[in-house]
Amino acid sequence: MEKLLDAVAAVVCLVSPEKAQAIATRIRQTNASKAAGALSGVVGTPAAAGVMDQLINAWRATSVSAEELALMLLAASHVFTKAANQQSTELVWTGPTTPFVSARRTEQALLQVINAAEQTLFITSFVAYDVSTIVMALNAASDRGVIISMLLELSQDHGGSITCDAIGKMRMLVPTARLYAWRDKAAPFSDGRVHAKVVVADGRVCFITSANLTGYAMEKNMEAGVLISGGHIPRLLGEHLRSLVDMKVVSSSV
Repeated sequence: MEKLLDAVAAVVCLVSPEKAQAIATRIRQTNASKAAGALSGVVGTPAAAGVMDQLINAWRATSVSAEELALMLLAASHVFTKAANQQSTELVWTGPTTPFVSARRTEQALLQVINAAEQTLFITSFVAYDVSTIVMALNAASDRGVIISMLLELSQDHGGSITCDAIGKMRMLVPTARLYAWRDKAAPFSDGRVHAKVVVADGRVCFITSANLTGYAMEKNMEAGVLISGGHIPRLLGEHLRSLVDMKVVSSSV
């Protein structure tokens, strides 16, 4: 049965919902022993034909009826389409490009999330400096009523690991931001640092990246990330960051 389920999943990932409907209709009109002939030509590409062969072979090894298989295909196609519509994921890349991957740039993705925020925005970074366009977008978000939270690494003078005072600088540049630091670390994390680089807006869209909030990361470094809109990942990430504050794992930097 597992092979049949895998084959059904492979089919619906490769064909349109309309094509899945057509395949289900053909399946209802045949049986496993005659499936090869009945389903011949229902798909038009070699890749699709390959997964159809897998489906037919897996079906023959089970006692699943034609009606049951048709319903499996339709249900899988519906779930796949619904999930795809609810969440989108884009590759984000800064640095040398190639003809093989079309990707958003880091600064573009970061600005998209900031500009999308309507109520809350949470940003984490190791360091933050020389990002005037980001600072402008953050202040614009604050002006429209967005509550901005930022978790940054402490400077060496304040018990952290970086030479510059990113928190102090950000306090001047975005005065309304709620700034947090990771001070009181439990034993397993005693030498830990704020190395996560994420931004979440309203639990609806998030950007997870290798890039710090620096000019070099926005323009020169080789950085990679993913921009996720919809689905449960932005919500879970937003809840996790807020819980770090509520549980006092990270504390307000005043």
